[in-house]
Amino acid sequence: MKSKKEIIKSLAGHKNDVGSTAVQIGLLSEKINKLSDHFKKFKKDKHSFRGLTKSVNQRKRLLAYLSKNDPKKYNDILKKLNLRK
Repeated sequence: MKSKKEIIKSLAGHKNDVGSTAVQIGLLSEKINKLSDHFKKFKKDKHSFRGLTKSVNQRKRLLAYLSKNDPKKYNDILKKLNLRK
């Protein structure tokens, strides 16, 4: 698993970029992967499942926004994060 700083550095548009859409998508993707691994051990954890659902929906909204406003960056993010194969 990557650290938060590594994700920000790999997806940032410029040196001080910590909140752009691309960075947010990257951080949410890491959170989703971490929670997915958690559910392999703890199948009955319903409270964390709600957080996973919220994160997936938030990432979905951010990806839709990015695809509408910056299709080139959208495709780059999909390739970097291995989403929508």
